[in-house]
Amino acid sequence: MEYISTRGGGSPVSAARAIIKGLATDGGLFVPQTIPSIDKEFIHSLLNLSYQERAKKIISLYLTDFTAQEINDCVENAYGHNKFDTDSVVPTVQVEGNNYLLELWHGPTSAFKDMALQLLPQFISTSLKKLGDKNELVILVATSGDTGKAALDGFKNVPQTKIIVFYPQKGVSQIQRLQMLTQEGNNVAVVAVKGNFDDAQNGVKQIFNDVSYNEMLAQKGFQLSSANSINWGRLLPQIVYYFSSYADLINMGKIALGDKVNFTVPTGNFGDILAGFYAKCMGLPVNRLICASNANNVLTDFLMTGTYDRNREFFKTISPSMDILISSNLERLLYHITNDSEKVGAWMSKLQQEGKYTVDEATLKAIQEIFSAGCLNDADTMDCIRNIYDKDGYVADTHTAVAWQVAQDYTKRTGETVPMVILSTASPYKFNDSVLTALGKDITGKDEFALLDELAQINKDPIPQGLARLKTAPILHGKVCEKQKMQRSVSEFLNI
Repeated sequence: MEYISTRGGGSPVSAARAIIKGLATDGGLFVPQTIPSIDKEFIHSLLNLSYQERAKKIISLYLTDFTAQEINDCVENAYGHNKFDTDSVVPTVQVEGNNYLLELWHGPTSAFKDMALQLLPQFISTSLKKLGDKNELVILVATSGDTGKAALDGFKNVPQTKIIVFYPQKGVSQIQRLQMLTQEGNNVAVVAVKGNFDDAQNGVKQIFNDVSYNEMLAQKGFQLSSANSINWGRLLPQIVYYFSSYADLINMGKIALGDKVNFTVPTGNFGDILAGFYAKCMGLPVNRLICASNANNVLTDFLMTGTYDRNREFFKTISPSMDILISSNLERLLYHITNDSEKVGAWMSKLQQEGKYTVDEATLKAIQEIFSAGCLNDADTMDCIRNIYDKDGYVADTHTAVAWQVAQDYTKRTGETVPMVILSTASPYKFNDSVLTALGKDITGKDEFALLDELAQINKDPIPQGLARLKTAPILHGKVCEKQKMQRSVSEFLNI
């Protein structure tokens, strides 16, 4: 299988090359030329497999230039070696009635990004060997919170790579900040950007698109790549857990093979829910994909109206990983819906130049046949956290709560009785101040670690070891830069 740009430029490339490049030469995103099809027998074959074995079967459909042994090694290195605190890796948990939570936060950094960012470095390392590339790969990351630590942890000390993470100086939680600033590794750098996430993401894109700068890097033996969800190797692992959750529901006796399921996904960059779209296109019996947003509801508005408009007020919320106004992965969806790279390129050009675009009626109709959407403000998110705990004894983080309430609103509005799987994307311990406040606890004057201990008294899950260790971990990074100086930070990191 080969990969092409959403904007139509360049020739098709292998999966290994698409993963190494990250972004297509014309600024577009790599997508598979064809989406593999599966049948009921394929789903049935997953039922008695471990998560690792399920991942190998699904990933092999897309990485056709990788050998079975290479895929096996990548998956085992990512999800084995006791990196996850549960043998099931991503358990599907019934909470109440027909509502289930897919817990994606049992990995080393306590967020769903581990599912992809433990595997992406393995893909990259394998791809470099396959292609015989000698340049050192420099991973550039813009993060709204969880991606940064997950990428740093995944790439630390990986041969032939360096990684530099940019995060909005005041746009992540204190736990997220400490996770990044204490990161060890001989090939890592962390830089706070004076601005919001979109400033950091735009800065990274500008560095990627600066032809002369990239040529200079190549002369020095460096090549840029991405660990953000614009990289196909980051998106591919996320497809797996939709299939895995479906297989879990069958094993739990909650559905029969072929029954349809809804998925509600808290998302800002549209990557996590796009993985569900690929699963549906492959043949997984998905009824609806429900996009859940916070007050930065640019995706909700788009899915309802067909107009994407980032020219709006930016809100700092208690669910910071969704504090995004430019959802990069939406471009992939538009390509698959229209199969028209010229049209997609024109929309992306309008977004860059004017900050908005409107899709045609046929495209919107096709999208709305698959996707629904809803959003939640901070006050309602806090209410939802309390309500889930009071009713079910379950402690949800701020992102999971957004998705939970949007899912309940969808079910109430439609009257559907289809099972609802809500993607739980982070441990509540990562946002303990907001969670404890929602649960009526007084956090005045308490530091992050006192809050961790207090939350542990009411949560069935213990404090993740990676978070507990932050209390004594030394601060190793402290660099801050203006958003216009991000390229200089990269050069300083590379000593060029």
